[in-house]
Amino acid sequence: MEFRVYILYSLSLGQYYVGQTSDLEKRIIRHNSGHGKHTKKGIPWKLIWSIGKRNRSESMELERKIKKRGAERYLADLGVDSKN
Repeated sequence: MEFRVYILYSLSLGQYYVGQTSDLEKRIIRHNSGHGKHTKKGIPWKLIWSIGKRNRSESMELERKIKKRGAERYLADLGVDSKN
């Protein structure tokens, strides 16, 4: 089963959220419908970036790496325009 690591951005908060899931579309819908204490205040969330990983352990490892680096810096390292 493929897992996805993703970065969302909330324009209203000016903040990023990093997560991982096996069903990205369903997960974004949950974030934008207020399910989750860490994301309910930032609705609407916009998907900025995602990447597939072979398994959950790989996706969790990348998620930790991104959180440690900071989502904005991680995206800048990749050359991703993160706020547009």
